[in-house]
Amino acid sequence: MAPKKSNREMTYVDPSSFSNPDKVKVEEINIFWDISFEKHTLEGKVHLTCKKNTDPSICVCDTNFLYLDTRDLNIKKVSDLAGGELSFKFGTEHPKLGTPLRIDLPNQPGSDGKYKICIEYETSSTATALQWLTAEQTLGKQEPFMFSQCQSIHCRSIIPCQDTPYVKCPYKAEVTAPKQLMVLMSAIKSEEPTTVDGKLLWKYSQDIPIPSYLIAIAAGRLKGKLLGLKSMIYAEPEIIQECVFEFSETDKMLKAATDICGPYVWGRYDLLVLPPSFAYGGMENPCLTFVTPTLLTGDKLQIKYKMPQLIIKCWHGNLVTNSTFEHFWLNEGFTTFIERKIQGAMFGEAHRHFHAFLGLSFLKDVIVNNLGEDNPLTCLVVDLEQSDPEAAFSSVPYEKGHTFLFYFEQLMADQALFNEFLKSYIQKFKFQSITTDDFKAYAYEFFKDADDVLDTIDWNTWFYSPGMPPVIPDYDKTLIKDVENLVEKWVQWNPTDQCIFGQTPFSYSDIEGFSSSQTCLFFTKLWESGDMKVVKLKLMEQVYKLSDIKNCEIRCIWIRLCIKADWKEKIPEALKFVNEQGRMKYCRPIYKELFYSSEEGRIAATNNFLENKKYMMYVLVSNIEKDLGFDLM
Repeated sequence: MAPKKSNREMTYVDPSSFSNPDKVKVEEINIFWDISFEKHTLEGKVHLTCKKNTDPSICVCDTNFLYLDTRDLNIKKVSDLAGGELSFKFGTEHPKLGTPLRIDLPNQPGSDGKYKICIEYETSSTATALQWLTAEQTLGKQEPFMFSQCQSIHCRSIIPCQDTPYVKCPYKAEVTAPKQLMVLMSAIKSEEPTTVDGKLLWKYSQDIPIPSYLIAIAAGRLKGKLLGLKSMIYAEPEIIQECVFEFSETDKMLKAATDICGPYVWGRYDLLVLPPSFAYGGMENPCLTFVTPTLLTGDKLQIKYKMPQLIIKCWHGNLVTNSTFEHFWLNEGFTTFIERKIQGAMFGEAHRHFHAFLGLSFLKDVIVNNLGEDNPLTCLVVDLEQSDPEAAFSSVPYEKGHTFLFYFEQLMADQALFNEFLKSYIQKFKFQSITTDDFKAYAYEFFKDADDVLDTIDWNTWFYSPGMPPVIPDYDKTLIKDVENLVEKWVQWNPTDQCIFGQTPFSYSDIEGFSSSQTCLFFTKLWESGDMKVVKLKLMEQVYKLSDIKNCEIRCIWIRLCIKADWKEKIPEALKFVNEQGRMKYCRPIYKELFYSSEEGRIAATNNFLENKKYMMYVLVSNIEKDLGFDLM
């Protein structure tokens, strides 16, 4: 029997937003910005089109006011589109969520029953959604660079908006910038740029409703190259050819995702390779995915693993969206699950199972060694009443969500029917924001003849209990056995002077046939063993040619292994690695490994962080401060 919704999920409640879309909902956003690299601000105005909820079951109180989320915005004027001023008032500032803004709606709506509001404002020079780079911080060293990252709740620092994924609406933008720079957005360019007062005016339009966290902008010295019929790659001119090579199979991956998820509705699938300070592996902005340059390894291996995940988010996350970030697993768990199904289709089921097992290892590290098994943030559905979404960010929604869906797929047995469910789920909820209860109810609706099977799932434990998943699937370990055998060989080996300076039982051929993921698992297992001594690692570095590693995934876990073994000569290498790129996935664990390894490591990590945090994205700084306990000082 399909479950009833909880009281909370029957009404709109987003603990991370001050807005009131259940009463007055923004339906369209029109942005007018001027980018100032001198002041590090966006200045201009935004037009909001909104509509009252006329459902008689909704309380009529407060429907004369529009509540918006803001953070450090200088609001200069609020008016209707005829110029008539509207009263507005800020509420009490919240340290994590910003400041609510209440606006009195015009007395009468337009002929279409909608209210149109104009807000003139300027962002702060420290807007949390924006990263400003000097020319010296770019590859070309010629022009400054700016890019945004609005997920999860940072759009409120650049637009007064209903900053909740519950609200999805189209947007248009007109942006002026220095004429030597290119402006890109998460939308389709509506016309070629024109010159206005010595600057270039860029116009973009996103006609498909999206949540505020997917509004994105970048401006810099960029060059674009065609990848395929639907895709272009943008990057600094110095690396554009390298990017074309690495991302050359984008259209092929897009086709593979379409086969599983259904039609691609966004028109374009362009990519922007950002400077190294970008804190994420990628950000799935509609029409313009942001990606990290750490994917550029010269062999397409990182692209093969990362790009399917980013492409799938065009459906799971962008088209069907979690209604609040408490249900973030609906975005990321589905994405990880579909990504690995695609890998299985392309490279074999053993490959898919290997990555599932590897992901489970990462999940165990996070839950057991970092967050703690009783931590409520390890629940699949988290309660954000007392926390902000970024404090809850971890691999849990990705890997615990994937594990649940893998278990669900195995339980349903009929693979053809389950694949049909995956497509049907997208069609059912496209353009909507949904909750976990919506997903669960649709599972009962679609598999209407399988209530007895669905009733065997311990839904409450899966969704609302902390710790590791209640059921661990029986993964195929074919590609894991060679890794585990080599790990055991190193752990059991007792080095002697003769072995170190003469023959050893190890050679480069041990790992020559490993994929990059197998190599990562090898180092991860050694790290977990806690039994590696510096004398072994020095030999390993020589035999396996580890000083030549370009793959950042492997470099990260290798450096962590060295620091854990107290190889102090590796501290400068660790600091160099976190300084040359700002990806959160790598920087957080290395800073943490250094800080808690020794007094020397603690001092080195602290000094390096304090010296370089001005070059990092806000989200990375805040998370490292939390990891190292600086947020409590």
